Amino acid sequence: MFPNYVCPVNGCGLKLQQTTDSENEDSVLVSEKGLRYSIIDDIPNFTFPQQLGELQQQQLDYYQACAENYDDVQHLTFDIQRENEKQVRENSIKQLNLRRSSKVLEIACGTGKDSEIIADQLDDTGELFLQDISSAMINQCRDKLINSKVQTHFSVGNASYLPFEDDVFDAIYSFGGLNVFDDKKKSLQEMVRVTKPGGRIVVGDESMPPWLYETEFGKILLNNNKLFKIELPLNEMPIEAREVCVRWIIGGVYYLIDFTVGKGEPNANFDMEIPGSRGGTLNSRYFGQLEGVSVTTKVLAEQAAKNKGISHHQWLNEVVLNAARSEIDKS
Repeated sequence: MFPNYVCPVNGCGLKLQQTTDSENEDSVLVSEKGLRYSIIDDIPNFTFPQQLGELQQQQLDYYQACAENYDDVQHLTFDIQRENEKQVRENSIKQLNLRRSSKVLEIACGTGKDSEIIADQLDDTGELFLQDISSAMINQCRDKLINSKVQTHFSVGNASYLPFEDDVFDAIYSFGGLNVFDDKKKSLQEMVRVTKPGGRIVVGDESMPPWLYETEFGKILLNNNKLFKIELPLNEMPIEAREVCVRWIIGGVYYLIDFTVGKGEPNANFDMEIPGSRGGTLNSRYFGQLEGVSVTTKVLAEQAAKNKGISHHQWLNEVVLNAARSEIDKS
């Protein structure tokens, strides 16, 4: 009934327990550490911490209040910029490189406008997990997908604590929520954690490029929505991000970042010998630095290496190594 879910705080297993003392909860999921997560209308709530910060609580209150009417105005974002909403959404989701059998997580799914497009690209061998911090928005999303043939799973929660094991998903999509996540860096790292190596992540939100700030176009938009001045989350990007592509869409004032998930830091051949008079490797140049010598000594050393027909690195390494061994043998 609740596949793949683990405790979002410590990753331990969860057990389903029925409740008899609450009018709101159908049941609860209880972690091995004793943390409890309510289930209401078959939707588990993994929000952590349960007492949100002020900004996050304001966002939650806003979306809870406007969920039923949200779709009535959502099209304005595209209409103002003279964009085709369906085409923009499809082009963004295309960057996920989905297969019919993909397992996909959408974070901050809202009322499910993008969720419907993702579901259409999967068949009954695929799975779609939908998460939002607002239970009211999740309910709207569930109503849209009620007749979908794709396996769908809904949960309430925040992006900085995802209730999934490592390396679960083939792709993650999140558009329109990142600017108000409580911890962008941790949220992006969580997305990487639960995505398989080689999987795809696509995120986006408002962000006007700075060259438009002083245009009349830019001033009018900024006057209406200060979120357009939020910078791209490039400093928060995880080190596992590979083949990163950044583009501006929807009139050039919303960003879309897509990347492939790698493992750890990038890997390069830092032990490769570098040709030329200086010689050495990137590793020797970085890890092998000493305190330096006088200018006169440097000039003489370079001449000595040239006379011997070897690189500065080879000559210096040989001289220092032999001298060091000689001194150690004496002691």
